[in-house]
Amino acid sequence: MKGESNHDGQGDALDLAFGRLEKMLPGPMGRALHWLHGPRMRPVRIPLGVLLIVASFFWFLPVLGLELFPVGLLLLAQDVPFLRRPVGKFMLRLLDGVDRVVLWWKARRARRAARLNS
Repeated sequence: MKGESNHDGQGDALDLAFGRLEKMLPGPMGRALHWLHGPRMRPVRIPLGVLLIVASFFWFLPVLGLELFPVGLLLLAQDVPFLRRPVGKFMLRLLDGVDRVVLWWKARRARRAARLNS
């Protein structure tokens, strides 16, 4: 856990969410998130978090999407104490949902492949 984010135990869920998201993302993106989670990245994290949240409101454009909102919240919560606990819990629930969808999708593909092979 990073020392900066763990004030009075409030950063535990947030640190766990950062770790799970870093592992879930492809290599360069996971490394970038790990870099942004570092203690000296506050001057980068806050503006980037706000930018991602604002950009998520343009979800209808081809390049931008709603997925930018939780990532922006995650970055912003790292440095805004009252957001740490709720955003950490929200992100963990969101990541649990993503895990369930990925497992469902893999099982569906396996059933389809088994049906085609028989």
